[in-house]
Amino acid sequence: MSAKHVFPRHCRVEPPVVVRGDGPWLFDANGKKYLDACGGAAVSCLGHSAKPVLDAVKDQLDKIAWAHTSFFTSEPAEKLADKLVELAPENIDRVYFVSGGSEATESAIKLARQYFLEIGQPERKHVIARKQSYHGNTLGALSAGGNMWRKAQFEPLMVPSMVHIDACHFWRFAEEGESEFEYGQRVANQLEEMILQLGPDTVAAFIAEPIVGATMGAVPPVEGYYDRIQEICKKYGVLLIMDEVMVGCGRTGTFYASEHYGIQPDMICIAKGIGAGIQPLAAMLCSKEIYAAIENGSGFFQHGHTYLAHPAACAAGLAVIEEIERNDLLSRVNLLGDRLQSALVREFGQHPFVGNIRGKGLFWGLELVADRSSKAPFDPKLGIAGKLKKSAFELGLMIYPMGGTIDGKSGDHILLAPPFIYEDEHIDLVIDRLRQTFDVVFAEYAKSS
Repeated sequence: MSAKHVFPRHCRVEPPVVVRGDGPWLFDANGKKYLDACGGAAVSCLGHSAKPVLDAVKDQLDKIAWAHTSFFTSEPAEKLADKLVELAPENIDRVYFVSGGSEATESAIKLARQYFLEIGQPERKHVIARKQSYHGNTLGALSAGGNMWRKAQFEPLMVPSMVHIDACHFWRFAEEGESEFEYGQRVANQLEEMILQLGPDTVAAFIAEPIVGATMGAVPPVEGYYDRIQEICKKYGVLLIMDEVMVGCGRTGTFYASEHYGIQPDMICIAKGIGAGIQPLAAMLCSKEIYAAIENGSGFFQHGHTYLAHPAACAAGLAVIEEIERNDLLSRVNLLGDRLQSALVREFGQHPFVGNIRGKGLFWGLELVADRSSKAPFDPKLGIAGKLKKSAFELGLMIYPMGGTIDGKSGDHILLAPPFIYEDEHIDLVIDRLRQTFDVVFAEYAKSS
C-alpha cells in the first residue's frame, strides 16, 4: 500500500475505508456492513442515502455552489433562515449560518459580548457554563465547555472569563433524601450564587445544553430546573444560550429540544442534524433584541467565517427540514424513541454493569458502573466505553462511547442516536448486537477481575 498522508483521529487506529451507504447502513471496501446506531455523532438523522437531500444539493451545485457573503446572499440561505425562525421560539428572529457546532457556539459567545458593548455595558464579560458539558473544540467554545478531558492539555490557553457551575444529573449527584425538584433548584441556584460572586454587572451569558450530550451521556434536566435558570437570567439581565448542536433538529422529538422544557432562549446553536451529514452546516440563532442592538449600533457583527451561509449547504438544510416535515419524522422519532427505551430497559435495565438508562426521543445514554448499588465507576484505566465501541464495531454496530462521565476522569457511558428512518427491525438488531457486545466485553472483564 502507498504511503498515507491523512492525519487521522488516532495514529494507532487504522479504520476501514467506507465506500457507500444505504439507509441506516454503511459499507466498507471489504463489503462488510455496519448498522449506524449513533449517527456518527448524532449527525446522520436521515441515514446515508437521503435522495431528496442529495438531489437538492446537486441542483444547487448546478446553479451556484458558493459566493462570499460580503458580496451576496443566496436563495437557499434566505429560505432556510425563514424556516428555522418559523419553527423557533417566538423571540428568535435572525439566523447566522456557519459550518459546524464549534463555530456556532463561538459565534454565540462573541455575539453576547458584542451585544453588551453595543448597549453600553462593556463590563459584562463573563460566560457561565456547566461542568461536564461540551460546547465545541475552538478555544473559546472549549473554554466555555466543561469537558475536562478535552480541555486538560490546553488549559494554559483557556479563556479566564469562562466559569462553571455544577451539572444537573440527578441520578449521579443528588444527595440522599433529596427529591428531583429540590435537587434541580439547588443546582440551578448555583447560577445566581456565581453571578453574585462575579458581580451581577459583569456576567454576559449562561450557556448550556438542554439535554447534556456526549460528555455526560444524554442526561435530561429535572422538572423545574430550567424554570429557575430562566428566572435567574432574567433577574440579572444575563443572556441564555441553548447549545442544541447535538440534540436539536428533531433528535429528541421536537425540532428544538428547548421546547420540551418551555425554554425561551436568547440564542440557540444548532448543527449536526441540520445538514444530516450531507453538508457541513450549523447555525446560531438570536433574538430580535440582540439583532436590533447590532443593527441600531455599529451595524456590524465583528466576526465571520469564509463559508458563512454556503448555498449548497443551506440547500441541504432546507431539504432536511422538508424531509422531516413531509414524512412526519418528529412523530416517528417519538414513536421509535419509546420503543427503543422499552427495549433498552427490558434488556439492560437490570444488567449488573448498567447503572442508568436515560434520554429522550432517539437520543439515549447508558451509564456503566462496576457496582450498581454504590454506583461506583469502573477503573478509568480499563477503558470500558472504548472497548464496547470496538467490540460493537466488530459485530457491525456503530455506537458512541465516552469516558470521564462523572468528572472528566472517572465514569463510562455509551450513546445511541440512530437515524430517524429506523424500522422496528433495526431496533431489534441494535439490542441484539449490543447484548452480544456486552457479553464479550464484560466476560473479559470478569476474567481479569
